[in-house]
Amino acid sequence: MNKHEFRQLFNEKILILDGATGTNLMNAGMPLGVCPEKYILEHKEVMLELQTSYLNAGTDILYAPTFTCNRLKLREYGLETDLYQMNMDLVALSKQAVAECGHGYVAGDLTMTGEMLYPMGKLQFEELVDIYKEQIKVLVEAGCDLLVVETMMSLAETRAAVIAANEICDLPIMASLTFNEDGRTLYGTDPVTAVNVLQNLGVDAIGVNCSTGPDKMTELVAAMKEVAFVPVFAKPNAGMPELVDGKSVYAMTPETFAEDMKMIIEAGAGMVGGCCGTTPAHIKALSDMAKTMDIPEISDKKERLLSSERMTRQINLDGSFMVVGERINPTGKKKLQAELREGVLDTVMTMAEEQMEKGASILDINVGMNGIDEKEMMVRVVYEVSQAVNLPLCIDSSNPAVIEAALRIYPGRALVNSVSLEKVKMQEILPLVRKYGAMFILLPLSDEGLPKDSDEKESIIHTVLDAAYKMGFQKEDVVVDGLVATVGAEKAAAVNCLKTIRYCHDMGLATICGLSNISFGLPERMFVNAAFLTMAIQNGLTMAIANPSQTMLMNMAYASDMLLNKDEGDIRYIQNVKPLGITTAAPVQNGGSQEDEKEKSVIYTDVVKGNKRNITEDVKKELEQGIDPQKIIDDELIPAINRVGKLFEQKKYFLPQLIASAETMELAINHITPLIVREDDGKSMPAIVVATVEGDIHDIGKNLVVLMLRNYGFPVIDLGKDVPADVIVDAAIENDAKVIGLSALMTTTMMKMVDVVELVKAKNLDIKVVIGGAVITESFAEEIHADGYSEDAAECVQVVKRLLGIE
Repeated sequence: MNKHEFRQLFNEKILILDGATGTNLMNAGMPLGVCPEKYILEHKEVMLELQTSYLNAGTDILYAPTFTCNRLKLREYGLETDLYQMNMDLVALSKQAVAECGHGYVAGDLTMTGEMLYPMGKLQFEELVDIYKEQIKVLVEAGCDLLVVETMMSLAETRAAVIAANEICDLPIMASLTFNEDGRTLYGTDPVTAVNVLQNLGVDAIGVNCSTGPDKMTELVAAMKEVAFVPVFAKPNAGMPELVDGKSVYAMTPETFAEDMKMIIEAGAGMVGGCCGTTPAHIKALSDMAKTMDIPEISDKKERLLSSERMTRQINLDGSFMVVGERINPTGKKKLQAELREGVLDTVMTMAEEQMEKGASILDINVGMNGIDEKEMMVRVVYEVSQAVNLPLCIDSSNPAVIEAALRIYPGRALVNSVSLEKVKMQEILPLVRKYGAMFILLPLSDEGLPKDSDEKESIIHTVLDAAYKMGFQKEDVVVDGLVATVGAEKAAAVNCLKTIRYCHDMGLATICGLSNISFGLPERMFVNAAFLTMAIQNGLTMAIANPSQTMLMNMAYASDMLLNKDEGDIRYIQNVKPLGITTAAPVQNGGSQEDEKEKSVIYTDVVKGNKRNITEDVKKELEQGIDPQKIIDDELIPAINRVGKLFEQKKYFLPQLIASAETMELAINHITPLIVREDDGKSMPAIVVATVEGDIHDIGKNLVVLMLRNYGFPVIDLGKDVPADVIVDAAIENDAKVIGLSALMTTTMMKMVDVVELVKAKNLDIKVVIGGAVITESFAEEIHADGYSEDAAECVQVVKRLLGIE
């Protein structure tokens, strides 16, 4: 099946996907802790009966049971050398079911590897792409009709899988993520951002699966549908698991499931199925109901959207004016140049944080200079800035290799600066922009140099646009640079640029300019820049590359929006205007107010900002000044990590920032701890045993809990993942632990927590049991009589301290 044929299917009917595999295999006798793919191949009749039942129930697209059949997952069972044959045989099993039923398509199924990507983990992006490519090659050879990347928690990992698929084959690609109750993935991605990034990268359908029942998933589907120009799909669970007679069950009936799924179809899902807890009976009820529903339309409207991993900026032609922060550019900045040559990013990070605080909507990243490897430095900066700051990035380079390196690893949808009529940019950069789903700035230059007049400028614009449209771009993917000349050298420079801006705006094109060029060589340049800005905004200028720290410039932008009666322009002016001459302290990234962080130490700020680069040296400096090591912990490190926890709780920080801050504190603690002389006063912190329960091989959340607890001074015994109850309890006894922390990400393994709780009680141990994980709820903790429940790593510390009576 090709991409066009896949798209046509959505015009014929509401497509039906299959239901759960894992929970049904468990019910059929699959034990915990085994490799699911190996079990299936050893019990082919079980899988064949399940998939045949799904097809007979109305399934149109059947997921091959290749979910975790990648190199990293198979390695955990010592089966990585069997990858080829296992994937071939698993797909063949699904194709057999389709052949026996006489209808249906087979989707090769891929998911997360369980390893965190760099910089949060050690797994490099290209290694992950290769891991996906290895599996995809086999899935294609085995004869899959399409590919599905599902149950993804990381947008960056999803991108890696999609890039791998696009580089291997032309099969249609479906992608679905799983979202928490707050409407974000574990890594902080919202539904709109996921859609924007993935559909522009080339995904043919975007959706959501697992995590919740149909009722909680409706809002997610509706949010996706608002910006999607590809089909949207959903595979919710059969509600949430409940504890019945000591077993975790999905109590939602097929009839209730189908009734609730009406809301998801009405919200815009043109393809639906089921995840955990759903059976062929659920899919039959769903299929029958779907026949009575109108087929959702697929929008052909494209929005101008740029995204980081955790937020999306909408660019409206007549909306609020936007500033692209220009400061991360070594041109004319000796200090920045010197740091980049030394491989130091302190100034880069400070500039990124300050520009965000001062009102920039997008950050321009340019590291082009002599004496460094521009590609290597660009990748480093993109990694660091995108982890620390939520704003979308503009990748600024004239080198195609540098641009591709940045676009490949950037976990969002970037703006590329720039594409002109110059041969190298048309032939090399424009295809890269298309491949990675970015937007681009159209610079009206040619190999002949600057256009001699407005007519030539407009001709260049149309020539580049025509070439872009032939490649599949739309006008919403383009931002035209008005090409500001210097008014001191060319008297009509401003007038000509304003004419271009108006011309492009009237054609429905977004526009941008490098604002400061207009005043080059003139005295009191700020007045010229500010006056030109107001004229440009009135003529339709969408955004400008400028320094958001310039108060007059920003005030003029806010005032212009208000005077032009732009939506909420008056509110933005009142909230953001500042008296001239007033400067503010450097901010704390992503949500820490200046007042909150006033007078805080360098070490405190390092932890809040996740500044792993400098924390050890900053700690050494304070120690050399004679500051007591324990005082650094009590007065700086602990308050800082508490602040991070609050920001995380307030949804101003997300997993990347939380990990960065926790790892920064760990570096500080590791340096300080050997210097602290403790007397045996009986006040040392009690030990804690932490593990992922038996049968569950996910440990991202557990690892973060361990890191956070250690940062607070708790001795933590990390038993790893897939740990039996008796091993956990024995380790707690051996280490005189006062708390056991349990994690589970799978509904099929959550009941193993009961074994630990019951064993602790049976042995009459004075040990508290705290549980958490994606599928765990507070009510479940109460039902199994756990002592505490933690929603996330930051909360776990507070729960443990409360249970132990520690202030």
